Amino acid sequence: MAAINLLEQLHLHLEALRAAGVLFVPRSQIAPVRFAPQPVVAPVEVLAQAHPVEVRRRELDVLAQEVAACGTCDELFSTRLTTVFGAGPLNAEVMFVGDAPGSDEDAQGQPFVGPGGLLLGRIVAACGFTRDRVYLMNVIKCRPPRNRAPSTAECVNCRDFFQRQFELVKPKHVVALGHFVSKLLAQQNAPLSQLRGTVHQYRGAPLICTHHPDDIDDDKTGRLKRETWDDMKLLLTTMGREVPKPS
Repeated sequence: MAAINLLEQLHLHLEALRAAGVLFVPRSQIAPVRFAPQPVVAPVEVLAQAHPVEVRRRELDVLAQEVAACGTCDELFSTRLTTVFGAGPLNAEVMFVGDAPGSDEDAQGQPFVGPGGLLLGRIVAACGFTRDRVYLMNVIKCRPPRNRAPSTAECVNCRDFFQRQFELVKPKHVVALGHFVSKLLAQQNAPLSQLRGTVHQYRGAPLICTHHPDDIDDDKTGRLKRETWDDMKLLLTTMGREVPKPS
């Protein structure tokens, strides 16, 4: 308000001089009016002032938009219905990682909603978790045609998305579902039978390798189901949680 009054007074003074016939005033007689500069807060500074979890949530939303706009893999881009980014809370106790979305996931845009996803939900519940407290995602974000395995090139194209998403979610433990993802995250070219039963590391988080729910569904012997439960017991022990007794 003081700055506005000063301008009004200066204007009235100049009008009075003009009325008196004074059309020129030496520069030295007029003190320049300077206003204190207002600090400009950059968007990055605004984010830095927010709660770190909220910052990561916003960055995750931006990343999801980048994924939705991606057309790097021509075949996947031309055949997909939607991208399947991932679902779950930040700082999840456990992140379950599959290889790629299937037809049901492609149709709904959500991970693990097909028959294998329903089985995964039962596995999660048997461990004492609720599905909304774990994070679910895939290595690549688009369904390969005919539900084939992702190619090396497709994994490379999606690697930056995957790693950025992982760092934003910051899961405390990771479960790799199936041989493809287990080799990729454990960084070992070994059969799943050798990767199971050992606690690996992925970007600082304990990593457990186990069977993919789709493979368990296709197994009529029950062996993969028993082995998967052994892997979940290893996960729970690693987490320091009590292993539920069979019902």
